[in-house]
Amino acid sequence: MTNSPYHPRIDLQEAINRSCTARRIVANTWPDESLPAILRRNLDGALDAIPALAAEVARLSTELRDTRIHRANLAAAARATLNAHRDGERDPLSYLLDELHAQGYDSQGRA
Repeated sequence: MTNSPYHPRIDLQEAINRSCTARRIVANTWPDESLPAILRRNLDGALDAIPALAAEVARLSTELRDTRIHRANLAAAARATLNAHRDGERDPLSYLLDELHAQGYDSQGRA
């Protein structure tokens, strides 16, 4: 399995822009009093959610990218550790310990 980067299939900024456009269309098409209050509240709630959801998708994408990098670095350290052991190096675990330390774990494996 390849470690390909994740890219959202939708343009998050475009989704935000479209929600703003939809809000303007609703406001210009139906003055405040001509659209039932319940419908306006539901539309406003749905349109308000779009920027928040886009921000959450962006945050999760960054978190996923960082997690994949950490995973790849740990896999590389594990391979280096195995090769060092196979080559008879004096301290083969140093590769793995160094990577764990770089990722914020102490010598006991605690974050």
